[in-house]
Amino acid sequence: MNRLLPPLHEGHAPIFLHQAFEDALEAFEAWHPGTSEPLVEFEERRVPISSVFGRMRSCTDTLPLRIADHVGALLGSEAGPLLDSGQATYAEAAILLRAMAVERLRNS
Repeated sequence: MNRLLPPLHEGHAPIFLHQAFEDALEAFEAWHPGTSEPLVEFEERRVPISSVFGRMRSCTDTLPLRIADHVGALLGSEAGPLLDSGQATYAEAAILLRAMAVERLRNS
């Protein structure tokens, strides 16, 4: 599914991938255990949120504070000190979120 998403350029994601990440984060938050994996709209295609998180696992762009706060609130102690620095990257958040999405899929 990652082939539906554009590659990063030297660790940087285009702004529309940042938006897809935020959409995926919101979809993850609304995802009820036992239901199908949420999909987000990306360039007129439906993409699983785990694919969005997977694509962003190597993104070195700094995570905006409002999104870092959202991730921290959603993941609680699992986010740990990773997001406390104020310098978290999309990659750091994506790794945590993808792992949680994959775990939820396994338990469905």
